[in-house]
Amino acid sequence: MKAIIPVAGAGTRLKPHTHTVPKALIHVAGKPILGHILDELEDLGVKEIIFIIGYLGEMIKDYVNENYRFKAQFVEQEELLGLGHAVYLTRRFIKKEPVLIIYGDTIFKVDLKSVLKGKYSAIGVKSVRDPHRFGIVEMQDGYVTQLVEKPDNPPSDLAIVGINYFKNGKLLMDCLEYIIKKNIKTKGEFQITDAFQEMIKRGEKIRTFLVDGWYDCGKLETLLQTNRFLLDGKNKKYNVSGSIIIPPVYIAPNVTIEKSVIGPYVSIAENSVISNAIIKDTIINRHAVVKNILLQESLIGDKAMVNGIMHKLNVGDSSEVDFS
Repeated sequence: MKAIIPVAGAGTRLKPHTHTVPKALIHVAGKPILGHILDELEDLGVKEIIFIIGYLGEMIKDYVNENYRFKAQFVEQEELLGLGHAVYLTRRFIKKEPVLIIYGDTIFKVDLKSVLKGKYSAIGVKSVRDPHRFGIVEMQDGYVTQLVEKPDNPPSDLAIVGINYFKNGKLLMDCLEYIIKKNIKTKGEFQITDAFQEMIKRGEKIRTFLVDGWYDCGKLETLLQTNRFLLDGKNKKYNVSGSIIIPPVYIAPNVTIEKSVIGPYVSIAENSVISNAIIKDTIINRHAVVKNILLQESLIGDKAMVNGIMHKLNVGDSSEVDFS
């Protein structure tokens, strides 16, 4: 089995942070979003992963090669023509073996081992309140009959959440080639859901599996929600002289904390400096300096400097904010 991870998007909803770092490398609960995904794939025994890169793709390459031992292949998507087009770019690496596709901005908690042992291809789904924002599946007798991308009138509330397993990778690529050659687009792009629909037409039986632990990291609010969820699973206690630490939190090695109250739900990446601050429900990235401030529901980028009095901030990398 091979895995495909699309990480070519520009992450416009997470600006200003994605001006300087790809969305997949923004930290949450102690490591980049992509790191949480790759840790899960390591546990599954996946050996080869094809990454679809684009914006700031060299940073993705460096992170993967420096931190993991996968056989990593990288394909560049020069034009953002849709997810179906992106996955089709990996076709030279895919034969008839099974393929696992995981979107690069989604952290998940699900028993994939049982899915991989199943007899049929399977699509991860979750019941959502706003199905018009997602690809949606319609079921009959336990099998998928229809997939619709961001429908105006959703046939169900089961959203495709970004984890898809296919027994026959070649069939998937054949169907992607079909929609591209026939110029079949939905909302102006080549959608992978249209290829899934073509697979069903050709006789592929596709089931679904429920993904309760699905966390979209595409915007600030959902990123902080994901941070809270992941920190709830961490029991490590931190003792910092002269400061109060309220769990759950994650504090990386080489962080300096002085006269501060940290937590709950705070992640602080390596080599950051926190002084005379009260911080909760916040992510602070690497080499940031935060002083003399009350922060909550905030995201502070790499090498950012924040000094003053404020309640909520969204500060990009290498920025400086001073309210003193």
